[in-house]
Amino acid sequence: MDNFEGRVAAITGAGSGIGRALAIELAKRGTHLALSDVNADGLAETVADCEVGGIKVTTQVLDVSDREAFEAWAAQVVEDHGKVNMIFNNAGVALGAKIETMSYEDFEWLMNINFWGVVYGTKSFLPYLKESGEGHIINISSVFGLFSVPTQSAYNAAKFAVRGFTDALRMELELDDCGVSCTTIHPGGIKTNIARSARVDSSISIEDAGGPTIGDQFDKIAMTSPKKAARQILTAVERDKRRALIGPDAKVLDFVARLPAAVMQSVLVRISSKRGLW
Repeated sequence: MDNFEGRVAAITGAGSGIGRALAIELAKRGTHLALSDVNADGLAETVADCEVGGIKVTTQVLDVSDREAFEAWAAQVVEDHGKVNMIFNNAGVALGAKIETMSYEDFEWLMNINFWGVVYGTKSFLPYLKESGEGHIINISSVFGLFSVPTQSAYNAAKFAVRGFTDALRMELELDDCGVSCTTIHPGGIKTNIARSARVDSSISIEDAGGPTIGDQFDKIAMTSPKKAARQILTAVERDKRRALIGPDAKVLDFVARLPAAVMQSVLVRISSKRGLW
């Protein structure tokens, strides 16, 4: 997929953040778009930002944790556009909670979106990608799919799972020699609203104490704009990379993840304690 012009890309979570930035950047490159998000208003704003002559844009309000709805959307995309060449499984949510106090409902909510949403997107679109003769699956993991941190066990579990799932998929696609490939994306801190819209368990909330919110803390360390992230992701697709680290902090954290577990985890324990998350 070294040329996006005239191709058809489906994007989940296109109503904001990286998903919106991907849609805008692909539109500039002449890519037809099938956009979905659970937020209809955000989706409409993205469409307005993608008004480029010569491309077709379709939308669908979609909960990626609904398998039947995902399968129906994939079929609708092909009906509307005649084909599909790319699926960006981008939709995601965040949850801050200690394992002991985290509810099963919150854990399942995150896994259903961040992991099962990726599985549903991959399996729903893969047959159509093969039919197109050339295709690419882009699954968004995270730097938290490279190493774990306290209070992020659910997010870590989902993003590690996306990484393992997509690595296995890549090898299977190579064995099939079917014209379809895939890439795992590991973004670092991207300036999106994911932290501000996260569910945060009261056991780690510091807002009642008058301190900075989780969103405030994230904003201070997020180094990369969605626009830059989108461009780096598309470069990774063009180069058919197996994995892509997005943002300078992702490259540093990838190195940190390779340190001995005793060293890395001791540092993370001290950092979590100093930030008042425990």
